[in-house]
Amino acid sequence: MATTTRTTTPRERYRAQIRAEIKQHAWQQIATAGASALSLNAIAKQMGMSGPALYRYYLNRDELITELIRDAYRSLADAFRAASAASGSGTGLGALAHALRHWALADPQRYFLIYGTPVPGYHAPDDTTAIADEIMTALLDACPAAPADASVSPFEAHLAEHRTWAADHPAAPATLRRALAFWTRLHGVLSLELAGHFTGMGFDVGRLFAAELQDLLAAAGSPPGRG
Repeated sequence: MATTTRTTTPRERYRAQIRAEIKQHAWQQIATAGASALSLNAIAKQMGMSGPALYRYYLNRDELITELIRDAYRSLADAFRAASAASGSGTGLGALAHALRHWALADPQRYFLIYGTPVPGYHAPDDTTAIADEIMTALLDACPAAPADASVSPFEAHLAEHRTWAADHPAAPATLRRALAFWTRLHGVLSLELAGHFTGMGFDVGRLFAAELQDLLAAAGSPPGRG
């Protein structure tokens, strides 16, 4: 049975182009003053449009922020998917760690939009968590399974009863803890690095990240990654 491909109209292509240009200006604003200072009226002025004209493309600031957040999560999810496909069954967590750092360093403001200080007065729609869940699922899939006879610590028992963040992944409590350790420790290094808190301390931050990763991989029983 033949499939039909819908062709976009010139008006639809023009609308998509303007929305993309608006987002480009929004990222420039965020890089300069942070997401809390995002102004649609300022973007309209930069683009030579009136405020009401721009609101035909985004109803308000929150709708634009939501679009940027979705784009950011999607780009990280895609980076994780590519890293997983490239590594096969060989490096797992290591591949995801290097993908995370490369993604974060490529665009620090994109990183901070989803992993930095929340934007005052903004509440993300529930559907944005679906893409974030893809990222956590990729992480849990890459974690080596704990031995069947492994004892369960009090915190792991707690995680077994509080696993909403794991997006219903069937991972054992010990695996949940490994994933959390990986996520929190590497984000800790990245957040401090991107915020400039290591500046002037005189050591190679890339080596710190690699050392933290090696410790995590050894604890998880995963093959070492690059670095």
